[in-house]
Amino acid sequence: MKRTTIILLYLLGQVQAQHIQGIVQNTQKQPIVGANIFWLGTSKGTTSDENGKFHLEKLSENNRLVIAAVGFLSDTLTIEKQDFVSITLKEEEQNIQAVEVKAESHFVDKESPMLNEVLTRKELTKAACCNLSESFETNASVDVSYPDAVTGSKQIRMLGLDGTYVLINAENLPFLRGLASTYGLNFVPGTWIQSIDLIKGAGSVLNGYESMTGQINVELLKPDMKEKAILNAYLNHFGRIEGNAVMRYKLAHQWQGSVLAHASTLQRHIDTNQDGFLDLPLFTQYNVINRFKKQTERWSGQFGIKMLYDNRRGGQSSFWGKNPLPTAYGTQTRTQRAEFFAKNAILYPKEPYKGLGWISSAIWHNQEGFLGKNLYTGTQKTLYNQIIYNNIISNTQHNYKTGITHTIDDYQESFKDSIFTRREHILGVFAEYTYNYLKKFTLVVGNRLDKHNLFGWIYTPRLHFRYEFAPNTIARLSAGRGFRVPNPIAENWGFLVNNRSIFAENNLKPEISWNYGISLQKSWKWGMGKKIDWTTDFFQTIFQNQLVVDMDRNATELHFTNLQGKSFARSFQTELAMRLLAGLETKVAYKYYDVQTTLAGSLQERPYVSRHRFFVNASYETRRSGLQFDATLKWQGRQRLPVSHNPLETGETQYSPAFGLLNAQITKKWNTWEWYVGGENLLGFVQENPIISADNPQSPHFDATMVWGPIFGQMIYTGLRVHLSGSTQNQ
Repeated sequence: MKRTTIILLYLLGQVQAQHIQGIVQNTQKQPIVGANIFWLGTSKGTTSDENGKFHLEKLSENNRLVIAAVGFLSDTLTIEKQDFVSITLKEEEQNIQAVEVKAESHFVDKESPMLNEVLTRKELTKAACCNLSESFETNASVDVSYPDAVTGSKQIRMLGLDGTYVLINAENLPFLRGLASTYGLNFVPGTWIQSIDLIKGAGSVLNGYESMTGQINVELLKPDMKEKAILNAYLNHFGRIEGNAVMRYKLAHQWQGSVLAHASTLQRHIDTNQDGFLDLPLFTQYNVINRFKKQTERWSGQFGIKMLYDNRRGGQSSFWGKNPLPTAYGTQTRTQRAEFFAKNAILYPKEPYKGLGWISSAIWHNQEGFLGKNLYTGTQKTLYNQIIYNNIISNTQHNYKTGITHTIDDYQESFKDSIFTRREHILGVFAEYTYNYLKKFTLVVGNRLDKHNLFGWIYTPRLHFRYEFAPNTIARLSAGRGFRVPNPIAENWGFLVNNRSIFAENNLKPEISWNYGISLQKSWKWGMGKKIDWTTDFFQTIFQNQLVVDMDRNATELHFTNLQGKSFARSFQTELAMRLLAGLETKVAYKYYDVQTTLAGSLQERPYVSRHRFFVNASYETRRSGLQFDATLKWQGRQRLPVSHNPLETGETQYSPAFGLLNAQITKKWNTWEWYVGGENLLGFVQENPIISADNPQSPHFDATMVWGPIFGQMIYTGLRVHLSGSTQNQ
């Protein structure tokens, strides 16, 4: 009997050794139902049951086990002698949050085939971050500036080119395009932002053909956020006041909802250089989103509505006084915007690599106002729909996504005595194939074909390649074509604050470009959490056609023309991100831009672009006192200036001086409360007399567009953040 028992135990051990058992859970230790578990490169696999458990036969020729589930990041394990494994998958939206647990606030996604930087909520709190335009203050890849000294509109620059060449989405839906280009960077409060994905290069064909130098996708806080409510109040010494609130609530039948609200204003007249013009426009903004979300085993849905009102007034302080002179100069832009969006997905629990999604949005955008005596009105109506299907070919090494997109854009604009109308219908199909090999090699090939009612067929190829040729050493290549239809007035609002005569070609053509990029990413880790990340990249954008804003033909003229000659932008950036001491993060970067365009009949440096830029950011968080110290130093080299009215200038090319900017902030944290105080432009550098003929804005020489640096000095601010925690279960 004893001998028989021994034999049975031996045989049982042999059977167990030939099988692997386990459980698949999320980060909250809840079972994941229907997770797909299979041996890499084969069709041998199983799925997890209602308790997250699985049982699978081992293969003698393969020990790489892949675990994948819809809505979660896939994982691959090497199975040696284990008979049981416990697997924890991170949610896709948590791949950003997971970095916060490691105390990182900014990182480059190592697994992405594209050069994708991620800015987390922790990164955004290093500065006041009142809105999207201020979210890049601690980032070296994106530059933010004012194009003029009156309207307060902001522009970003990436890879040496204006933000109009960057596709900016909100949760993968079209956002900052068309008429929203004028002030859209001010329309997303920083408190609302969960994270920002910043992709350099042509990007994916799934998001359309308009990305030329990169893509920025802003993820907002969702109804299932961990906090019950987030509150923020802000005040600076110029008199700008802001308030933000994000609150979630529970509805019946698995529905969750949230409200994101914002109000801000500045009504104090600021004129630090005493030229009679407001350094900052007076403004009032109200902004709200109400959104809903529901997720079941087989369906996920999100719906929401956005409403915005924004009113901005600039110009001479006397224009907005009680008795303005008839010759006083003023500007105003009043924006009203409404948007509805929906995101739906059909899920396949037993086939987590498979999915069918439909996203849709409808936008009404109206803005009207004036620049001096020139009146402007503009209305944009946009309807966007996309259906996307993703699946695998044979196994998860071969993935594909395909779908169809339909966009309707209706533009009605008038400026001075000119009327601009355009109605676009674009129907497109796309397909993107991805090949992955053991997370070392990734190839993405994308193609899309769109039929435009005004410009015919548009073909957009994209290619991305990633190779980890040594541990923590990754090389990437990218190439792609971009196409976009420009909006000359809205996208160049800041260049119109002058008395130049405007000349525009009758047949302005779409812009077409090719972008090529290469990058190298290397990481070193040692000791107790010590780490250095080094990223170097080079990108080149070559235009086949471009809308050229030419200020160099004549000091009294502004020309909008098609490209007649060459135009290109070359960008080189190298950056070190270091964690050498507990609680200390440091980033050091250098950028070089070579941006040239055919202007006034000759190939020249593009104006207002600094060839050399340096960037240093340091953040230190104490272990016990709850204090955090942040500082950012930026240095910009000289910039070429366009032809000016200044009689002191000679015929030689004029350049601005180099200058530096220093921002800093101190934050004190108590459990759910945070108090912060900081300053911007602490070195106090200011461009002298940014407005030409400010004393006589009716003269032909008046020009407020010759801005290359800060137009106001030091700014001190303070604010309070409150995070109220609560369970996501029924309250």
